[in-house]
Amino acid sequence: MTPNPVQALFDWKVRGIRWIEIIGFVVVGALVFSVYIAKAAAARESAEISRLEHDIAETRQRVRLLRAEAARLEQPGRLEALSRGAGLAPVPATRQADEARLAELKAAPVVTATAAPATAPAADPAAPSVPGEPR
Repeated sequence: MTPNPVQALFDWKVRGIRWIEIIGFVVVGALVFSVYIAKAAAARESAEISRLEHDIAETRQRVRLLRAEAARLEQPGRLEALSRGAGLAPVPATRQADEARLAELKAAPVVTATAAPATAPAADPAAPSVPGEPR
């Protein structure tokens, strides 16, 4: 009777230890090592995700601040005061032309108003120079 090849594998011994046990220990060791590597990679990814979420939150806050600053800068009352300070005024209705008068206006010399040069408004000392940054 010939021995079963699988049974021979289970019975094969090296210095009193069966080969199947050695193979089992090597496989378990490889699994433990691979789990360790996977956990380390997951920890790195988790730290990266946390950093990105923090960056997203900071960017959202900055966007909110910039939108508020844009709304403040676009206030009609503020723009009107700045334009008056620069010597600008609305175009009078007599300066508006229809299509028939365009050629006439093109031929006429352009009269430029001599107004004071536009200067930048004085900065508010209480407002930060860059939104979101403390002074």
